[in-house]
Amino acid sequence: MNTEPVFDTPDDRHYSREHNIWAQRDDTGRVRVGVDSFLLSSLGELAYIALFDPGMAVTRGHSIGTLEAAKMTTSITAPISGIITAINEAVLADPQLINRDSYSEGWLAELDPTNWEAESSQLVTGDDIPAWAEESRQRLSDEAEYKG
Repeated sequence: MNTEPVFDTPDDRHYSREHNIWAQRDDTGRVRVGVDSFLLSSLGELAYIALFDPGMAVTRGHSIGTLEAAKMTTSITAPISGIITAINEAVLADPQLINRDSYSEGWLAELDPTNWEAESSQLVTGDDIPAWAEESRQRLSDEAEYKG
């Protein structure tokens, strides 16, 4: 029987290779960001979320907040640079919403990107997602064995 976890990686978004954060650009040009299923499996059930306030400028690769869970606390790293235009108040009130629906209702923040074309090209998308997802799954499996 296969006990490997199954990870969801919708192909309609871009993924940060290093930080396991997704980005999805809408028709207005705004970008929603959230946590992918690989990071969630490492964290476990979320207990607390802190996000920077709307209006703040963020830089790709720098923190926009923190996630606290039973297993650890980690920084939320911006997958792109921009201005925070909204934060998801629902996840601040109920952090486990991310555990239940990380790709839809559990988004974290919305950004007005300042350099989408250049920075999005550094994210994983389209046909590259399956190989990256397998690498992420293997990395998590190796980390679990090491902690084992």
